[in-house]
Amino acid sequence: MVKVRRLSMYLFLSVAAFISIFPFLWMIVSSTNASVDVTRGRLLPGMHLMDNLRNLLESVNILNAMKNSLIVSVSTTLLALLIASLAGYGFEIYRSKAKDVVFNILLLSMMIPFAAMMVPLYRLFGKITNLVPLIGIDTLAAVVLPTMTTAFLIFFFRQSTKMFPKELLEAGRIDGLSELGLFYRVFVPTMKTTYAAAAIITFMSSWNNYMWPLIILQTPQKQTIPLLISTLGSSYTPDYGLIMLAIVISTIPTAIVFFVMQKHFVAGMIGSIK
Repeated sequence: MVKVRRLSMYLFLSVAAFISIFPFLWMIVSSTNASVDVTRGRLLPGMHLMDNLRNLLESVNILNAMKNSLIVSVSTTLLALLIASLAGYGFEIYRSKAKDVVFNILLLSMMIPFAAMMVPLYRLFGKITNLVPLIGIDTLAAVVLPTMTTAFLIFFFRQSTKMFPKELLEAGRIDGLSELGLFYRVFVPTMKTTYAAAAIITFMSSWNNYMWPLIILQTPQKQTIPLLISTLGSSYTPDYGLIMLAIVISTIPTAIVFFVMQKHFVAGMIGSIK
């Protein structure tokens, strides 16, 4: 009976794993085929990988789009980790009567859909363009600023800080560390798994961000990789083999970040839940 249950469990997990990974495998296989083979549903690797790659490099500037996405994603991730961790640390460590009220208002902001903020944000950056063109419309900075931290990340760091041993802070104060010294020299090294989990979440979200860059970026030179792929798919006669290859290339950075930090990600998520 135990063997039957175990066999059933492994069978179910195998089917679930295949269903989960099949779209990615099909995408890789399709990137090696011609467009007509992709539309026919060919499931075997083809011989058109180099042709698709050459056509991709000749038709669009994918390297520039990758560079723009890296600039946006890395900048957003670094700023989000700094701001959200400082806020989460402050909300949990320091006591104040108004602290919980402010935190609850912050959480309420998660209920506002981004669609409701698009027009006000665009008008705001339109006015900023006249004053400070470097962070106005059609700049990468305008993509980073509205997304450099979120209420979710602040909540995530606050929940993780609940598990932080407060005795370390008391020991640091006895040794003469300032409050910022306690944060950078005690809190940050101790909570590296939480930072890793937050970095993966933020990087992947920023890398795949489509709606706000579509609104604020107006020239092809400033396109990020999701906008480039959308442009390829909206042509009159889309080359699906070329599109699949572009998607495969676009997933490489996020896959590298996730697999490099996978162990820290799991530990950080478990710590925040506890």
